[in-house]
Amino acid sequence: MEYRKIGNTGMSASVIGLGTEHLDGKPYNVVEETIQAALEQEINMIDLFMPGEEVRRNIGKALGDRRKDVIIQGHIGSVDLNEKYDMSRDLDVCKRYFEGLMENLGTDYIDVGMLFFMDSDEAFEQIRDNGIIDYALDLKEKGVIRAIGTSSHNPRVARRVLETGVVDLMMFSINPAFDMTPPEKDVLDTFEELEKQEYISIDPVRNALYQYCEQQHIAITVMKTFGGGRLLSAEHSPFKKAMTPAQCIHYALTRPGVVSTMIGCQSAAQVKEAVAYLQTTAEARDYMDILRGYQGELTGSCVYCNHCQPCPVDIDIALVNKYLDIARLDTEKIPPSIKQHYRALTSNGADCIACGSCEEKCPFTVPVIRNMERAVELLG
Repeated sequence: MEYRKIGNTGMSASVIGLGTEHLDGKPYNVVEETIQAALEQEINMIDLFMPGEEVRRNIGKALGDRRKDVIIQGHIGSVDLNEKYDMSRDLDVCKRYFEGLMENLGTDYIDVGMLFFMDSDEAFEQIRDNGIIDYALDLKEKGVIRAIGTSSHNPRVARRVLETGVVDLMMFSINPAFDMTPPEKDVLDTFEELEKQEYISIDPVRNALYQYCEQQHIAITVMKTFGGGRLLSAEHSPFKKAMTPAQCIHYALTRPGVVSTMIGCQSAAQVKEAVAYLQTTAEARDYMDILRGYQGELTGSCVYCNHCQPCPVDIDIALVNKYLDIARLDTEKIPPSIKQHYRALTSNGADCIACGSCEEKCPFTVPVIRNMERAVELLG
């Protein structure tokens, strides 16, 4: 397994995480099989947003004495009042369900307390004004949660939540189709509606959100990696091409700020299929056949696809471009950590010999040589 640091929290996440939504309503033996397989595969990142007591208890029982080995994203505001899945912005209700989550799991702490479903300005204003953010901060101060997170599908609203300065982690819906969806569109619409949209390029608002997260050390965990399975089907994908799980996972993991993809599983076999990504070749992970139809609109922008490799002096060109993109967000206030990460590279922009091999291979005519020079100017 590979792990990435979760911002400044001191925790590290497995790049393949486990989404547990599909365990809801399943018998205990299915839950146990899936959780045990995740543990055997050294998955340590688990998202649990479902409010039902049965699935929470089953997951807690399946974890047993391995609770300490996993990082649980538990959501503040996910409820099932009147036995119907819903969300609440009422502080007392949120407290009751979150405390119930710990009781159901048989634990006295949750690793990441998630501000649930921040998809509208109204939702943000409610958690701000109703004391829910203060409640999360109090839990963190007391050590009941180790970090504060949020979940969202809307890049504009997500940015508002992040700019409060209280969030350590964001769970966000990321895949190629969603990334090409303008922020005013609801990505949770059906894929049939998405097909009617005019795909232009990776939406700059979403791209800026990812860069902001890496700049501010806010980790991203990814939901909807496969677009609810639609991207794996040529018939149902808006691209009219089927992506593989490895391509979808790799696309998500190459976005700035991303530390883990939360893959929904309901069997040991599905867990192993997700983890098989780690053994795939660079060719098998390559998602360029999906983006190639839009390359005219992506001209000049690095999408971190690594088609420029190999570099004769071993520069990780995509990673240098990623750090450079973050530095360009505010050249007067470049985070010291970005400079440190850049300077820690075995080879960086200063080692570029301007051979042009990368620019010849780049599908998007990125000015790589100039970018390497600019990285030296901004990052040292």
